[in-house]
Amino acid sequence: MSDVRKCQVLVVGGGPGGYPAAIRAGQLGLDTVIVDKHGLGGTCLNRGCIPSKAFIHAASKFEEMRHSAAKSEMGISLVAEPTFDMGGLTAWKDGVVGKLTKGVGQLLKAAKVEAIAGWAKFENAKTCVVETNDGGTIRIEAENVILATGSKEVEILSLPFGGPIVGSTEALELTELPEDLVVVGGGYIGLELGIAFRKMGSNVSVVEALDTVLPSYDKELIRPVQMWLKKNKVAVHLKSLAKSVVEEGGQTFLEYADDKGEIQRLKADKVLVAVGRVAVTEGWGLETMGLEMDGRFIKVDDQCRTGMRGVYAIGDLVGEPLLAHKATKQGELVAEIIAGHRRRFDPVSIAAVCFTEPELVGVGLTPDEAKAKGETVITGKFPLAASGRALTMEGGADGGFVRVTARESDHVVLGIHAVGKHVSELSGEFALAVEMGARLEDIAGAIHVHPTLTEGFAESALAALGHPIHISA
Repeated sequence: MSDVRKCQVLVVGGGPGGYPAAIRAGQLGLDTVIVDKHGLGGTCLNRGCIPSKAFIHAASKFEEMRHSAAKSEMGISLVAEPTFDMGGLTAWKDGVVGKLTKGVGQLLKAAKVEAIAGWAKFENAKTCVVETNDGGTIRIEAENVILATGSKEVEILSLPFGGPIVGSTEALELTELPEDLVVVGGGYIGLELGIAFRKMGSNVSVVEALDTVLPSYDKELIRPVQMWLKKNKVAVHLKSLAKSVVEEGGQTFLEYADDKGEIQRLKADKVLVAVGRVAVTEGWGLETMGLEMDGRFIKVDDQCRTGMRGVYAIGDLVGEPLLAHKATKQGELVAEIIAGHRRRFDPVSIAAVCFTEPELVGVGLTPDEAKAKGETVITGKFPLAASGRALTMEGGADGGFVRVTARESDHVVLGIHAVGKHVSELSGEFALAVEMGARLEDIAGAIHVHPTLTEGFAESALAALGHPIHISA
């Protein structure tokens, strides 16, 4: 007979939604248990956001060294080409991940949260049995349940994972650099990793079913990324449908139907399938809990409550956007609601970042989206080629810019978008401005530190007002 553990809060899933929920619940004095099988930190920390950014950083560093070996710049040169060890990169990445996962465990312990490594399966809405990683079982009965099971990679039936076909998780575990990599999917995951592998030396091709890469961003914003892809000989096949992988003459090929419906082939040591993610709703007893669904996601209200009293769902499990920082905020919010605080999840907008080359940031509405909602808008754009800080970091020449969109009548900022080197670090300021209902005058009037990229934000607001300082009006 399994042990019985009763608690006030049970969190299922230790990702960027689950572990902050558990920490906050513990801080608030609630007896809290968190169950996770695949490592605290979830996909984001172990298999997604953090390891991919480690890969991207290392790839950029290697690319810079190669350029220094080929040509002296900034007084820096290398007398020989740098060498690259894929296994060494993977080991370094694992070290970074290990430090962070250990830190999460320590934070949970400090908050007096009991962490159980295992797989939870619900018998009803408030009771589950956990098969622990050490072979035991624990029965948990909770007053409140927070479901934070996250999402997983979408697998194409004709391209099942295995052999040369990998998802992003396996791509981040490779110990040998593929000479030829074909990426199926031109969204942010596919392009982030595809660009990183190109910088590391792989020949990279992208096969995308739509007529554009990065379809969630507008054309003006993605143009610098398209320029980089073309300049660095990344072949992009749009309106093309991946079909199958075939072996012939000791080589592997991806077959795809091009925009004319004709079958084409691309040599591929590895095929990276990156066509999206889907909520993890199977295998843990969702069907026993009596919860209402909203398509593929669990239906919740603005307090993340499901239709079952005392059961909450957060993060990727409840729908778009599938972003770690959304899940984190929902997790903190739910813990506070359980503790009796009055809270609701109603952000004005949630910033999204794409770590391509160059980087992309978007928060709020684009000009076209605002007009589609009936708004009359004014916009201001500041090219990073006019930013002293961008130029000192070898930015600006990539076509990057900061663009602000505001309502014409009252100058309230409706959206902010940027593309360029290091612009991901502007996302917090952008999100704060939109969330607080800032006006153009607020942005332009705040003294921005010189020299930083944030000056580009102030200049874009000045441009919208018609009197920029560092570009011609």
